[in-house]
Amino acid sequence: MTRFFKNLFLPAFLLLISMSGFGQIPAGYYDSAEGLQGEALRQALHNIIDDHTSVSYDDLWDVYADTDKRPDGKVWDTYSNCDFTFSSDQCGSYSSICDCYNREHTVPQSWFNEASPMKSDAFHVIPTDGKVNGYRSNYPFGECNSGTTYGLGKLGSCTFPGYSGTVFEPADEYKGDMARIYFYMATRYMDVIDNWPSESQIAFSGNNLSNWTREMMLQWHHDDPVSQKEIDRNNAVFGYQHNRNPYVDNPNWADAVWDPNYNPDFTELHSAFFTVSPNPANDFITIRNSFSGDNNTFITITDLTGRIVFEENVKSTEEQIDISSFPNGSYLVVFRNSGRINFIQKLSVIR
Repeated sequence: MTRFFKNLFLPAFLLLISMSGFGQIPAGYYDSAEGLQGEALRQALHNIIDDHTSVSYDDLWDVYADTDKRPDGKVWDTYSNCDFTFSSDQCGSYSSICDCYNREHTVPQSWFNEASPMKSDAFHVIPTDGKVNGYRSNYPFGECNSGTTYGLGKLGSCTFPGYSGTVFEPADEYKGDMARIYFYMATRYMDVIDNWPSESQIAFSGNNLSNWTREMMLQWHHDDPVSQKEIDRNNAVFGYQHNRNPYVDNPNWADAVWDPNYNPDFTELHSAFFTVSPNPANDFITIRNSFSGDNNTFITITDLTGRIVFEENVKSTEEQIDISSFPNGSYLVVFRNSGRINFIQKLSVIR
């Protein structure tokens, strides 16, 4: 078995702009959401992603070949390290971990009476190991410090404040993925969640996330930033459903909607505070920023696959970086402070 970690891809307020050159976000797709926050923003995003094109539940098997393929061509399963082959390893019956993969509803089907379009919404129905999926059952996601390990997850009593029942805890490298899926679900289905069975109210409350789930998911969202895997999956699902997960496209919207301490003047800083020059470049670049630098401030350069080619702690408002060893091509220069403030700029290396 081979373990595949997500490629690091740091969140940024300017992600929409930076991705426009190589992503699949239609021009003007999010225009009606710009400048909003709180419930007004969630409603605007709901209106944008509502009424998506539904794929059938059976068709999800074929969808996964485009949305959940690992670099080695195997199924990208967030619940196990198993090497599943598309189609031939579909469940079926199973008795052990790694027997087969099936369709996991991250928001359990019983929470919405197996109704459509939730039942086959590819943003939250993902391929996972059948046996681990069975262990997870319809328990909510949570944290369980002394839980029993199954595959990459754990099952046990919740240790996150606000809930003490049985929960399933995903692997750390996928907690952010699950959080952004739940943010999507709380936005896409905000008009029907209030009518879901009472069982769903463990994680949801009224037409929104329950308080403990909101707090935990925001923490997961910050601790496990958006990855290239999620960006690729978002683009692939968009090709089928014609809607997107806005919290993958713009991670700061999660804070803008659910963080009561959200401060747009602090978070949505203008890109003038972060400059990269010259651009295009060949041997050196100079990065200027408005921060004096501290132990929580970093510059990271990745190629467009998300592979980190340079990273260092920022100690001053002007940094010179040697890029003479970089092959010609396009890169992303990312500036992050305390893991929460981010700028991102595309860099071209041409010689």
